[in-house]
Amino acid sequence: MSSRPAGAHARADGRRLSEADEHLRSVDHVMRGLIDERGPIDPETDRRGSRPDGYEALARAIVGQQLSTKAARSIWERLVDILGGTFPEPSKLLAADAETIRGAGLSRSKVNFLRDLAERVGDGRLDLGTLAELSDEDVIAELTQIKGVGPWTAEMFLIFHLARPDVVSTGDLGIRRAVQIAYGLDELPGPTDLERIAEPWRPHRTLASLYLWRSLDNAPG
Repeated sequence: MSSRPAGAHARADGRRLSEADEHLRSVDHVMRGLIDERGPIDPETDRRGSRPDGYEALARAIVGQQLSTKAARSIWERLVDILGGTFPEPSKLLAADAETIRGAGLSRSKVNFLRDLAERVGDGRLDLGTLAELSDEDVIAELTQIKGVGPWTAEMFLIFHLARPDVVSTGDLGIRRAVQIAYGLDELPGPTDLERIAEPWRPHRTLASLYLWRSLDNAPG
């Protein structure tokens, strides 16, 4: 009799498929292909829950809006350097000169967005400590009150900071492009189409999104 846990079989390379992986493979042949081609998501790829500080996670998300990962990382590192080596608490950020902050490569709008975040955290209007207790919808409602934070930024917070398991960002260009390629669509899917395609993935749409992002590594320009 096998001692292997139900719902998790071993691949030839020794890495196990989780129950969530098995679910995705069983409900969607395209997702099965994405998983089998390169194996299950590993800890170096899965960054869910990797940022313990919600305030800094939101600041990073604001800085990274509409930028490539490389450009966002470069600007964030310059920003932290300008501000003394660590991202400062709200009161110190608000005390910093706006033009100095812009020197990291930020637009005036993004500086204002960071300041609004700091003000809301500093005066208690945004209680980051309670967000983990809220539903996905309520977290999005709370975060989108911050200037410059729209649904996409809030969804990235749900995925990568709160590690919510069933989030798909229908407005994310990377996911839309990955779905177009993987499913052989003539055009980028719209939100309604993406919701329909993603429906079978429940309750593991976050993991499916990670596989879609990963699939772009080998996608043609």
